[in-house]
Amino acid sequence: MSPLRVAAVFRRIVAQFRRDPRSVALLFVAPLAIIALLGWVLGSQGAMAARVAVINHSTAPGAEVVVTRLESELEGQTGITIDRSVADDSTARQMLKDKKLDLVLVLPVDFSTQNRKIDLLTLGLNPTAEYASLPAVQKVLISALTDSTVGAALPTIERATVYGSPNATQLDSLAPVVVGFFAYFFVFILTGISFLRERIGGTLERLLATPVSRGEIVLGYSLGFGFFATLQVALVLAFVLGRLDIQALGPVPAFAIGLGVHTAGNPLISYLLVLVLGLGAVSLGIFLSTFARTELQILQFIPIVIVPQGLLGGFFWPIEQLPNLLQPVARILPVTYAIDGLRQVMIAGADLTSPQVLLDLGVLVGIAAVFVVLAAATIRREVA
Repeated sequence: MSPLRVAAVFRRIVAQFRRDPRSVALLFVAPLAIIALLGWVLGSQGAMAARVAVINHSTAPGAEVVVTRLESELEGQTGITIDRSVADDSTARQMLKDKKLDLVLVLPVDFSTQNRKIDLLTLGLNPTAEYASLPAVQKVLISALTDSTVGAALPTIERATVYGSPNATQLDSLAPVVVGFFAYFFVFILTGISFLRERIGGTLERLLATPVSRGEIVLGYSLGFGFFATLQVALVLAFVLGRLDIQALGPVPAFAIGLGVHTAGNPLISYLLVLVLGLGAVSLGIFLSTFARTELQILQFIPIVIVPQGLLGGFFWPIEQLPNLLQPVARILPVTYAIDGLRQVMIAGADLTSPQVLLDLGVLVGIAAVFVVLAAATIRREVA
């Protein structure tokens, strides 16, 4: 091994980075920016504001005392407000659907000093957000129900949801997030790198020398890449929703292909949402690839474009828990609307008559159209 040859290769890499300030900036600035964004989100999260109602179905002696104590102590918790206008389950469920309540505590008919079971009702669409206030509520329950004036038995909590199941696995809850985010991520990478190769190979330059307009070029490429994005989205969704159990064969143990996640709504509507999101990723990839000269530079857009959507789009935290300055940013990200729409369909069973699903679809279509126009406007007649 020659130290001189190793040193020559080392100098070449250093020179390459020196001629590419964008790579240097990504190497040193992007990690700090992402960590700063993460620290901002985590550091700004306080107690989750929750609107709570307490309903009493019990006629047992002391039940009204329990309700009074619960409401009084809940009001003393930071971020919790009490709605005393709710008197029955149907009203509570409707208010949860209308997002006028976040959590309902119900004293069932069989509640007594011996049976201290409390039903805890939430919407069920976003467990991470809905159960953010649970620690404070549980603390109040223990304090209110173990006082000597109403008995000393510890309370038990039975969870219920309007949509989905309170016993749903973490995979069931995260499936809409996983499908939306990763489909967007991989379609963006596929399109960005493929379109860049078209530029580097001179194909785009030759097309621009013909009577074909820029808009026609972008639309044609969008349809071409969109066809493969369609197949990719179909495969991802089929893997998440389907499950094929393979029996043991000799030394090979039994295994399953697919996750088998339950969906309450029509899988075709889920497919439509993810497909429109993927087409938006296609147009975004074409647009951003016009600013790149190497495949490495395409990858440099990931921490700038993809990672913030993972942090702000409802993947890890509900948008309502983000800092106030970041909430408007989260509400213009395509992944935010895809995740919301998928939750409505897969967990709540919504269809195309749902105003929320139509809104999510409309926003995703609009974002895809905007980036098609931007891509057509930024294509230059030059070989990268």
